[in-house]
Amino acid sequence: MSASEQLEILEEPPFILENGVKYINPTEVKMSQFILPCHANHCGELSVGQLLKWMDTTACLSAERHAHCPCVTASMDDIDFDFEQRLSVGHVVNIKAKVNRAFNTSLEVGISITSEDPCSGRQWKVCNAFATFVAKGQGSGKVQLKAVIPRTSQEKIEYSIAAERRRMRLHHLESIKDLVSSSTIQKAEPDFDESQHVVPAEKTRVETVELVLPPHANHQRNSFGGQIMAWMESAATISASRFCKGHPVLKTIDMFHFRGPSQVGDRITLKAIVNNAFKESFEVGVCAEAYHQEGWDQKTHINSAFMTFVVPDKGGKLCTFPRVKPEPGDGKRRYREASARKKIRLDRKYIISCKQTEVPLSVPWDPSNQVYLSYNNVSALKILAAKQNWVLNCMQNKAKLSTLEEDHLLFFKAEMIVSVNVKQVFVLLSDMSRRHEWDTHYQRFKLIQKVDTDDVIYHVVSPSVNKASNFQDFVLLASRRVPCADGDPYLIALRSVSLPAVPPTKDLDRGEVSCAGFTLCQEGVTSTKIAYYIQTTPQVLPYITRDITGLSSDLCKIIEALNKFLEQNKDTVHMCDIG
Repeated sequence: MSASEQLEILEEPPFILENGVKYINPTEVKMSQFILPCHANHCGELSVGQLLKWMDTTACLSAERHAHCPCVTASMDDIDFDFEQRLSVGHVVNIKAKVNRAFNTSLEVGISITSEDPCSGRQWKVCNAFATFVAKGQGSGKVQLKAVIPRTSQEKIEYSIAAERRRMRLHHLESIKDLVSSSTIQKAEPDFDESQHVVPAEKTRVETVELVLPPHANHQRNSFGGQIMAWMESAATISASRFCKGHPVLKTIDMFHFRGPSQVGDRITLKAIVNNAFKESFEVGVCAEAYHQEGWDQKTHINSAFMTFVVPDKGGKLCTFPRVKPEPGDGKRRYREASARKKIRLDRKYIISCKQTEVPLSVPWDPSNQVYLSYNNVSALKILAAKQNWVLNCMQNKAKLSTLEEDHLLFFKAEMIVSVNVKQVFVLLSDMSRRHEWDTHYQRFKLIQKVDTDDVIYHVVSPSVNKASNFQDFVLLASRRVPCADGDPYLIALRSVSLPAVPPTKDLDRGEVSCAGFTLCQEGVTSTKIAYYIQTTPQVLPYITRDITGLSSDLCKIIEALNKFLEQNKDTVHMCDIG
């Protein structure tokens, strides 16, 4: 690993309170562990199962610091490991966990893992993860959790985005089912001939049993979630080794989701099998079932996870694999679901890796990436709204115009307070078909697709900046969100997407928007603070720079027109319009 590739510790400067005391998050827990031979696999590298146990322990301690009562693991989000720098015996693993947000009886804990070589001082990132815990009171009752109060800008960002991550978790299985039934995945049905090198899936099947002993339990005598995940990883690795005839490296884990508890004395049956193989990776499905000591003939499904493995050769190049012939029945279903999960992972990677200075910025929209693209749209606006160091450029009547330059990018913000209830403002601004009534940049509007109650794709045409150029058009995904807790803003997020149904045309210049939208905060009973944000792109910049340099007052006029539009239509809004 070169010096430029080593980890930069992405921590904010210390947050100093008014009394001069350095602020430390009260839920933050740090754990450092030496990798000893007992933590390593047969290659002398850290067992991922051991890492999962350390992660779960650290996150649980953080959760209980906030809840002030025992907490149990409910889920752990997808994990993408970066093992380009191996974690070997003698290295140190540093784990940091803190509570991002509490939701009634559950809370999200953010986990970051780095490693270091104490001999050389090198540090590097291993992975990030988000775990969900449920607070447990006496008996089987759940505990109503107090709210998290974020203090630093980074905490405020994580607090805000946690709500969107929670939404994505709830839609995860639904997204897989929708994609499996789509024509894209149906075309991936297995079709083998005798000339192909095919490995029957049943040859990779692994089944093992573990007895839950007191050392495997937590302080509530339930099976420790980290131990269950470690057993699952071990079973999956055995299955993976049978398939690849080598030493597999775990690359990603699809979300762990605990469906039920197990106790000391239970037998945990772990079943693993290779579901599907791709060119340079393959997926292993593993499930954990508990046979309770009260009735050995009854079992409970505890957890399922899907792990993707790769096999690098001595030079670091990834090996290729033969195809997998699935078992009849459920095997074919698992085969298709593995293809669906791979497509979602690739879509996510593409969405995240799109550089804001590259063209095209728009991401192809389809049902498989709908949930994650919507999440990315809303979270990008929340991150933009949380940025600091805005510079006030001008004030005109009720409008304030500010800019921010960061990483060679220009961000723009317009703010004002209107004497209209926040719910009414939200409904009026959500109706994009009326935006041309107050925004001269929106000349023509067409609804392309209503994705669901919260997400809509539409096509808008904007007039040219000068007479020598064509009009511009944009294909925009609009994602709206109502607050999930008191104090949260209403949001309307916008970003460009591409659709085959709306290709670029010769008579219009296709423009793109990377991040834009409104945040709406209630100010008293009948007033709303409106903030409009936009990250400029080459196509959007000409509409804005005239205002920033003081050469035009168009944008101020648009903001004033918005205020007038809201005042005139505030009595036409029905509260049932808010989904």
